[in-house]
Amino acid sequence: MAKVTVIVPAYNAEQTIVATIASVQQQTIQDWELIVIDDGSSDRTPELLKRIREPRMRVYHYSNAGVSVARNRGIALAQGELIAFLDADDLWSADKLELQVAALQQYPHAAVAYSWTYFMNATATTMHAAPGVWFEGDVYQQLLVRNFLYSGSNPLVRRDALVLVGGFEPTLTHGEDWELFVRLAAVVQFVVVPVGQVFYRQSSTSASAQVDLMEQRLLLVIDSVFSAAPPQFQHFKNKNLANLYQYLTGLRLAQATNLEDVKQAGKKLQIAVRLSPRILLNHTTQYFFIKWFLMQLFSPDITKKISQISTAYTTYFKLKQV
Repeated sequence: MAKVTVIVPAYNAEQTIVATIASVQQQTIQDWELIVIDDGSSDRTPELLKRIREPRMRVYHYSNAGVSVARNRGIALAQGELIAFLDADDLWSADKLELQVAALQQYPHAAVAYSWTYFMNATATTMHAAPGVWFEGDVYQQLLVRNFLYSGSNPLVRRDALVLVGGFEPTLTHGEDWELFVRLAAVVQFVVVPVGQVFYRQSSTSASAQVDLMEQRLLLVIDSVFSAAPPQFQHFKNKNLANLYQYLTGLRLAQATNLEDVKQAGKKLQIAVRLSPRILLNHTTQYFFIKWFLMQLFSPDITKKISQISTAYTTYFKLKQV
């Protein structure tokens, strides 16, 4: 029986699924099984999966039911005592599982190990590091403020803990990972692997690009999470909402093609500041403000090119230090 089960939910992932599975095959530990849940793909995803020769991989095909149901199906099929999730367009560093397994072995009281994240573009040619945090033990309060794990592709979780909280909420299509993390944090402890190991892809075809729909559905998830939170934690809701609107500002700026788009980004930024004025002290907020200001002076395209050059320059030197 494999020690770790890796669950990959895949829906129309023909552009990325091969690279994603390769990042699992390249792991420095070998004691794993891979379960791919094809969630009703209509592209070449099933065909590409058939071509992959990997005896530790099992592929299951279902009608489309959404990422939460797909992950829960994987949990039900898993044989490992530890479970990791990897979205079909994300990547891991080769030592991701090894270091997270070691962290849970070193801290047996913890049930979730998480690492730091890189955000990358659709072609994985540019990336930037998310702010690294060191939250460990009881992280319920910190997770109420923001999702510092960033994606479902991050944590390694003890199977017993997932069973205890009931897995993913099947009705959610956005924020389902954060909602699960909060429920886990209410009953188990977390441990950090302070290394960038998760490469989260942001592209025009990902859920991240559907900004308006994302905003509507995440607001509902936030309301649901805080309705279940004890009274002493309710004052964190505005901080969470401010972080959401900061994130939406970044998405709006990334997609902006005209001044109206820039204007909409500015509105999201104003909401974030109104909800939590201290967010102005955040470096990401300051960066978005400068980018928004420059986009009004110049065209969005020119500003993006300047930003891309800056990001590529920063990424090059960060990766040289790894």
